[in-house]
Amino acid sequence: MSVNRVTVTPKAETLLRKLQGIHGPLLFHQSGGCCDGSAPMCFPRGDFKIGHGDVFLGTIVDTPFYISGPQFEYWQHTHLTVDVVPGRGSGFSVEAPEGVRFLIRSRVFDDTEYLALKEAGPPPRGPQH
Repeated sequence: MSVNRVTVTPKAETLLRKLQGIHGPLLFHQSGGCCDGSAPMCFPRGDFKIGHGDVFLGTIVDTPFYISGPQFEYWQHTHLTVDVVPGRGSGFSVEAPEGVRFLIRSRVFDDTEYLALKEAGPPPRGPQH
């Protein structure tokens, strides 16, 4: 059984494709830090440096998704879904000029999913793309 740690809603997928047309390849980073708290931030791929402690959760719409190591420790049992809602997000994230912001919807993995993730081993850390 293959389990995705991160997925995307259709509305967020549509926005990501539009943003890729404007900015080229993108990446997500979920820090859990300052500014917008734990809001997912979307950057042109060359504009954000992934650290060796960042955890690669997967790829959505050709866009790698990373989370900080400490944040992953809290959320490792949680499936993340990237969604988009009206409102102001961070001025650093590429969707800000569109009048919307990305956000995370989450749920705890069920027992079968969690077992499959444990059997697959920990996700990789550091730059993958």
